[in-house]
Amino acid sequence: MLLALVIFLATLALVIAQPKGLGIGTAAWLGAGAALLAGVVTWHDIPTVWHIVWDATFTLISLILISLILDAAGFFEWSALHIARWARGQGNVLFVLIILLGAVIAALFANDGAVLILTPLVIEILRALRFTPSAMLAFVMAAGFVADSASLPFKISNLVNIIAANYAGIGFNDYAAVMGWVNLASVAASLLILMWYFHKDIPRQYDASELALPASAIRDPLVFRAGWVVLAALLAGYFLSQRWLIPTSLITGTGALALVLLAGREHFVGRQERAVIPVWTLLREAPWQVVIFSLGMYLVVYALRNQGLTAELAALLEWLTQHGLTATAVGTGFVMAALSAVMNNLPAVLAGSLAIAQANVTPAMREIMVYANIIGCDLGPKITPIGSLATLLWLHILMQRGMNIGWGQYFRIGIVLTVPVLLAVLLTLALVLA
Repeated sequence: MLLALVIFLATLALVIAQPKGLGIGTAAWLGAGAALLAGVVTWHDIPTVWHIVWDATFTLISLILISLILDAAGFFEWSALHIARWARGQGNVLFVLIILLGAVIAALFANDGAVLILTPLVIEILRALRFTPSAMLAFVMAAGFVADSASLPFKISNLVNIIAANYAGIGFNDYAAVMGWVNLASVAASLLILMWYFHKDIPRQYDASELALPASAIRDPLVFRAGWVVLAALLAGYFLSQRWLIPTSLITGTGALALVLLAGREHFVGRQERAVIPVWTLLREAPWQVVIFSLGMYLVVYALRNQGLTAELAALLEWLTQHGLTATAVGTGFVMAALSAVMNNLPAVLAGSLAIAQANVTPAMREIMVYANIIGCDLGPKITPIGSLATLLWLHILMQRGMNIGWGQYFRIGIVLTVPVLLAVLLTLALVLA
């Protein structure tokens, strides 16, 4: 077990540090290679792990492709500019609307897509409005926080959701029936805690005339209009997927392919229909490393399972069930949140799923554990900068735009924001499943 743990920690350090020229996928496969050579996992474990992660991995890539294409078409900038005008110069109203926009984007495009799209938009809008550095920090922290805290309602809203729900055999509709209500509580709690924490930094008034007209943001009208149709079709497909047993990635991939063909139509219909979206560049820059990362990192986590670590976690979860349903929900959620904050939420959710499958508990307790595992791994990463790839991506985007947030500063803010929201959401879960 010690050898498997050392390999995991070394792999995680490489993934987080990402030395020059070493992508997250390469780093994860170095760890997987070490685990295979050490004998803590075997070649026979590879198809087992791939069966767990393939649907989630390709769903995430498809969602990011969709979000990048729609962003290039002006879809999200158009939305953000409308919201900035709807606030009518009221800083508090703008703060709330930005959070709600982030919640919608996170629900439909996953937390990584929300971070990738919303963060640069918020920074550009705030700079155009000449907000102070403290005000900008309040808005970007809110955007980054809600990207994860509002990524609960659908299976596709977070890579964590897909992995845990698929492993437990929970369909899209059944998942949404529980977590849709839980997500409402999460968004409400996030709004309250963010408004309380940053109320002194939010400007009372701003001049909306400094902003461009929303219509000017639309760079490809055809793709912009098609985006609404694709989103509606995706939602319909997701709700039908449980009945027809269609993989989530197939539905999302179909939507991504439709937008890729539309965005790159100049290559199919001739130069008279000139497209403006650099579709081949977007395809090259899509996070293909995530595919390699998913299999490599989860093989390293599977080594921990093979060496008995998840059995120890299962024993802890069994002990929680002795104290009732609410204690099980809160305890499981906080345990998984702590693991996510320390070891990153992607390996944490797989470790949690494996432990829950091993635990000797009733079906009702197992169900609440599965959902609490998801909640802990969605929200727990907000405590530390290393908790999720979305947070690391968010910090990278801020650095590119001249906003540096130290890890100490992030932790001080993150733990204050996360703990009360996490508790409120887990208590809501207990009420929903009582």
